[in-house]
Formats: sequence, C-alpha cells, structure tokens
Amino acid sequence: MSSNYIYFDHNSTTPMDSRVRNVMLEFMDSSFGNTASRHSLGTTASEAVESARIQIADLIGVEKKQIFFTSGGTESNNLIIKGFGLSESPGKILISGIEHPCIKKPANSLSRMGWDVIKIPVKKTGVIDLEWLEQKTLEEDVKLLSVMLVNNETGVFQPIETIAKIASKAGVFFHTDAVQAIGKVPVNFEKLGVQAMSISAHKLNGPKGVGALILDKRASINPLIEGGGHEDGLRSGTLNVPGIVGFGKSCELARERIKLLSESSKGLRVFLEKKLVDMGATIFGEGERRIPNTSYFAIPAVVGETLVMALDSAGFAVSSGAACSSNEDGPSEVLKAMGIDEDIALGAVRVSFGPDNTRAEVEKFSTQLENIIKNFRSMNAVAI
Repeated sequence: MSSNYIYFDHNSTTPMDSRVRNVMLEFMDSSFGNTASRHSLGTTASEAVESARIQIADLIGVEKKQIFFTSGGTESNNLIIKGFGLSESPGKILISGIEHPCIKKPANSLSRMGWDVIKIPVKKTGVIDLEWLEQKTLEEDVKLLSVMLVNNETGVFQPIETIAKIASKAGVFFHTDAVQAIGKVPVNFEKLGVQAMSISAHKLNGPKGVGALILDKRASINPLIEGGGHEDGLRSGTLNVPGIVGFGKSCELARERIKLLSESSKGLRVFLEKKLVDMGATIFGEGERRIPNTSYFAIPAVVGETLVMALDSAGFAVSSGAACSSNEDGPSEVLKAMGIDEDIALGAVRVSFGPDNTRAEVEKFSTQLENIIKNFRSMNAVAI
C-alpha cells in the first residue's frame, strides 16, 4: 500500500497502535503460558490478563470482575442475546431497527425457540421512537431490550440513559452494543444504566479477535461455549493472552487521549461537512448528537459503491456503510429503517476518522471528491 494512501474507514477497523503491538509481542514469544497453568509462565500470563482487565475497567467505569473476554463484538452480542434467551422462558425481545446484524441474527434465532422479536421504529434522524418504546415495554412479557449506543453507519447516539430508565421502570433487561463508542468518546457503564454492554478491541487501535461482554454484578446468563470453566464459566476456552494484553493497552491509551481525539475528530468532521454541503450532499443524522469522527452522506445522482471504488483508486479508504454488511445488495438496512428514500440511500458513503488524520488530508479528500463527482456527471456514467 502506498504511503500516500489515506485511511478514512476507522469505524470498520483501526490500525494497531505500535505500543499495543509491542506489549503483545512478549506474550507471543517468551511469556507464552496458559493462564490455567500453575507454573511461573502460567502465572505471568494470568497476571497480565488481570492487569488488562483493570485497564479496560478503568476506561468504562466498572469493576474488573464485570468483564468477560470474548473473541469480539459479534461473539459478545451473540452471548448476551442467546445466553439471555437460554436463561429465561420465551417472551418478547425488543431491538432497534438499526442494530448490527450480530444483534439481529441471534435475536431471529431465538424467534425459532418461541421468542417474539419486535423491532423498535426509528425516526428519519436515526434516533429510536421513545414514545413507542415506553408504551411497548409496558406490555406483558417484554423481557429483553437491546439498543446500540452509537450507530456504526450514521454515528448517531441513542439516548441510552433515558432508555435505561424506561427499561428499569418496566423491569426489562437492557443491553447496549457500545462497540463504536468505546475509545472515541467517554463511556461509563454505571452512568448509562444498562445491565450489559458489548465492546471490541479492534475499534480503538487494538488487535482483532478480542472483545468483551460487560455485565451488571447482579446479571446472570447461560454460556454458549462450555468447557473448562474459563471466565467464571461464562465463556470457556484458553484465553487469547496476547490479544487481551493488547486490548488492555489500547484502552489505557484511549483513556489518555480520548478528549483530544474527540475534539480533533469533530473539527475534521465539521470541516468536511461544510465542503459536502457545498457539493449538495445529504448528511444522514445531521442535527442529532453524533460520534465526532463519523460523517455519513450521499451525493445526488452518484452511486455510493461506485464512488467508494473511485475514491480508492484516488488513494482514499472510505466505505459505503457497515463493513459486515458490505456484501449485501441494495441500500443500507440502517437507512431503510430510517425511512430514507432508496434513491438517496443507494448513494451512501461513510467517512470515519482516526487519531492520526489531519485537516490537510480532509482538504485533499474534498478536492478529489469534487473532481470525481464532476467527472462522473460529465460522463453521465452513474446516474441513479
């Protein structure tokens, strides 16, 4: 990859910080023990895992015993949805219409076991309908609610603290997928008022293949993976020590820079969106509280996928939506749930910044984008 290639796709994944890599190397090489072993190598590995647990706990405001390691956000979300479903007699599950597939699909799996999966309607701005939710939670047999903290495509925040109060009043167990928020903005588990939260390392300059489910101290769910009883029996399997150590380090670094990152990312987004408005773009979620690093937009009469490829050829990595849904045909499911017209939704492109992106890169991107759009229109090649 050329050194001139500019990466604007941090919501899909992030480059690993060199300091994260450095702490992981020891546990790939000399300190390679199994945490369950009773010799010194095993003790070293076990102590490193517990240190990482503390680093993660410090970032999100929990006790270390509330952190249960998984292979990533997808497993964490499956664990809470299916684990809860196996722990309770069937009832109603409420999920928002803009959830990630790793919430939607396990929820749908439970529907085959007698659970009633109900989607919460979403307004055109990308925020769920709170009035609808408040009424629905009062219905009989609503047992589980899952609403993401920040949408991975639009970057729009959901009012989780308000939703938590609604859930608490109705006695409904509430989970939030916080994968896109952790490390980008301050997140405190206790203040949110949820009973469960999913996070992942690779979204905050950590390694792929490691994440965690955070549980309220009173929560109890059934495991999906059984074996040697690791993670207090909730998730058996030999622990990924290098990954967990890297996860801890990435959380430590995120805690140190989070305020500065939030401010710098928002500055880049504001600068970019002024340029986009001048180009006639529709900006999804505009006017709502959004995560600072994310801009999701569509240019009139330009297909998003085509624009992504053209920008890639010009040296910019952006996406047309969620990376995990990129192989699906048609417009974004998130935008469809928001009621966005298909002609506009098909033009969707997402830019998501990271800690090393600069204003000069955004300026260069804006210039290239404008040139590409002019070229498209002159060729009349991609009119919708």
